[in-house]
Amino acid sequence: FINTLCGQNVVECSGASLKQNSKYISAGNEIQQQVPVDLRHEMVELEDDEGVKIQLNIIDTPGFGSSIDNTNNFDIISDYIKHQYDEILLEESRVKRNPRFKDGRVHVLLYFIEPTGHGLKEFDILFMQKIGDLCNIVPVISKADSLTVEELKSNKKMIIDDINYYDLPIFNFLDNVNEDEISEEDYETNLYLKSLLPFSIIGSNELYTGANGEQIRARKYPWGVIDVEDANVSDFVVLRNTLLISHLNDFKEHTHQILYENYRTETLSGNSHTGSHNNTYHSGSRSVAGYTKEKAASTSASSATDLH
Repeated sequence: FINTLCGQNVVECSGASLKQNSKYISAGNEIQQQVPVDLRHEMVELEDDEGVKIQLNIIDTPGFGSSIDNTNNFDIISDYIKHQYDEILLEESRVKRNPRFKDGRVHVLLYFIEPTGHGLKEFDILFMQKIGDLCNIVPVISKADSLTVEELKSNKKMIIDDINYYDLPIFNFLDNVNEDEISEEDYETNLYLKSLLPFSIIGSNELYTGANGEQIRARKYPWGVIDVEDANVSDFVVLRNTLLISHLNDFKEHTHQILYENYRTETLSGNSHTGSHNNTYHSGSRSVAGYTKEKAASTSASSATDLH
């Protein structure tokens, strides 16, 4: 996805390196594979058709959710996000500020959900509960071409139902929006973006020749080629424009004015930030416990990517 977003090969496939770094540990009578999560940083400068440049600091997380026991995955990511807040807090406390200080806060976290045709896994729910108060989470269904149109529509509905049921803190484009302070057009845009959640995307590292002779990023199958920018099968173009153009400042403002200020207030008051969603939710047949080692160890794999 990162290569598709940037329109260039920024990162290499992490599959081979994950196999090399994987370890096997004994858990009772079972041998479990451990793949350490890695925070892989890439700095990319993009330029649009009008010459406007934007610099992205992308943090990929190969290995996330790939182990039988994913206990440490949440802490590694949350600790990184909190460390960036602590750096800002420390800089603000200085009498003499560093003019070269760089803001390293993560403004968007793209959370990739496997296209299972079902709702969220327990692992997904626990992660969003852990991280949602620290970062703007945007849920994304990866490899959307593995589902039919009807399956994708159903999958989106089930995921949103789970997000609403467990009150998971995601960036839904309408939170903290005052209708009186924005134009009707902007409000309708945010309403439309909310209706697309979770975004469904298709990524590809390969370039093919399109019907009109242009070069397109696409996935090739025996029956044909899927253009990753085809709005009929993917929300990629909408997501890219949202991240890099229309809502770039919105994400940054929400991080600074809401998420960081909440963290700052709790830190200065002496309260450690544990998140307001680490509770147990249950009703009928549904039950998800707050983040515990036992629960985290029993969940299956997913993936996340940080972007700021």
